[in-house]
Amino acid sequence: MRRIGKALVPGALALILAVACQTVQTTHGGAVGIERSQMMMVSSQEVEQASSKQYQEVLAEARKKNALNRDAAQVQRVRRIADRLIPQTTVFRPDAASWKWEVNVLSSDELNAWCMAGGKIAFYSGLIDKLKLSDDEIAAVMGHEIAHALREHARERISKSVATGLGISVAGALLGVGQGGQDLMGQVAKVTFELPNSRLHETEADRMGVELAARAGYDPRAAVTLWNKMASQSSGAPPQWLSTHPSHADRQKDLSDYAARVMPLYEQARASRS
Repeated sequence: MRRIGKALVPGALALILAVACQTVQTTHGGAVGIERSQMMMVSSQEVEQASSKQYQEVLAEARKKNALNRDAAQVQRVRRIADRLIPQTTVFRPDAASWKWEVNVLSSDELNAWCMAGGKIAFYSGLIDKLKLSDDEIAAVMGHEIAHALREHARERISKSVATGLGISVAGALLGVGQGGQDLMGQVAKVTFELPNSRLHETEADRMGVELAARAGYDPRAAVTLWNKMASQSSGAPPQWLSTHPSHADRQKDLSDYAARVMPLYEQARASRS
C-alpha cells in the first residue's frame, strides 16, 4: 500500500502541473517588438499578493532604520519621473493602469533599484548620488525595472523554479496559502534581491525600458550613458547583481540600436510637452 501511495504522488503532482501550466503573452509588442510567449505555473494574483507583502516588509525595515524617503527633494524627483513613465505602460499592457503603483527611495550606498510585480518600485539613493544620474538616466533605470514587472519576469522565474522542483512547494505555490504562501514570498524576495536576471529577461527589459522612457519624453540614449556609468563603478564590469547581463559591448550596441528605433517617439513626446 505504501508503494502505491508513493507512486500516486508524482502522478498527482504531474496532473496539477499540467493543469496549472499555461502559455501567456504578458505584454503587447510595442515599437520594440517583444513578442515572446511565456510558460507560467503560478498565477499573477499570487505573485502580486506575495510581492505586495514583501514590499511592505522592506519598507517597514527601512522605516525602522530611518532609511525610508529621507531626502524629500530626491523622493519628489523620483516620483515625478515615475508619474511620467507609468502612464506609458498601457502601451504594453492596458491593465497596468489599474495597478496599485508605489514609488519609494531607500537610503543605501547600493547601486540598485527594482520594481516588484504590480508596480512596487524602490530606488536606492546610492544609485542616484554615486552615479550623479540625470533625470533621463533615472528614467532609463526606472523604465528598465518597470519592464521587468510588465513582462512578469519574477513570475516566470518562480514558475521555472516550481517546474524544476528547486523552489516553492507545488501545492503551496498553486494555492498561495499557508506555508506555501510564505515560501512564495521567499521566492519573490530571492528573485528580487539575490538572483540576477537572465540575459533574455535583461534584453527584453532594456528594449522596453528605452521605449517607455522615449514615450515619456526622456532621451532613450541615456540608457547607454547609464550603463557606462555603472561599468565605471565596477572596474569595467557590471555589479554582481547584474552578473548575467549581456556583455558590455553587446549591451551598448543593443541599447544604441533600440534607442535609435524609438527616437521618433521621443521627439513626438518632446513636441507635445513644449
